[in-house]
Amino acid sequence: MFFSFQIPAVGQSGSYERFFIAIQRDDVRALERLEPLGFDFNTPSPELEPPLFLALSHESLRVARFLIGRPEVNVDARGSADENPLMMAALKGHLDLVEALIARRAQVNKPGWTPLHYAATYKGPSAPAIARLLLEHHAFIDAESPNGTTPLMMAAHYGHPMVVRILLEEGADPMVRNQQGLTAIDFAHRAGRSDMAELIASFVRGSLPAGTW
Repeated sequence: MFFSFQIPAVGQSGSYERFFIAIQRDDVRALERLEPLGFDFNTPSPELEPPLFLALSHESLRVARFLIGRPEVNVDARGSADENPLMMAALKGHLDLVEALIARRAQVNKPGWTPLHYAATYKGPSAPAIARLLLEHHAFIDAESPNGTTPLMMAAHYGHPMVVRILLEEGADPMVRNQQGLTAIDFAHRAGRSDMAELIASFVRGSLPAGTW
């Protein structure tokens, strides 16, 4: 997403600096003091990074919750790597923020890397719940990254075993190959995760007619 960045007016320059210091420090009170001044909480950083995305990247969770709760904040503003806030919340494993962003109608699907790819990468205990939540809100289960990598491939290499199982049970195609010709089983083997490879292989065997494996 392209931002038309403008240098703050002289009277606003101090507020601008305080805003981004507050994000780094997870200082909600500083944002509450800026709000009556009419400060725009969508103002991008000098690097053109959206404030909500920055808060999630820094794991400034109090600030992130504050910004999500402001209806004027654009919850789909993307960072310089085309990542949206929902992707970052999923990657960090913050189920409550994923729920809050979806409640604000954040984009569950987008071209390229998606929130489901990022959720599949996370290995923590909230990973299965986040993956299920995204699927319940119509995440494309076999979404392809720019090089054809799917969420199942990411889960096989990095993620939680239950996420692999959920994706398979919900219809992810384990035989898809990315642009390098790799399947999810190949991703698991490359990561030294023989248990993941066997989980996927067992699912494939169970879905084939007898005698075809």
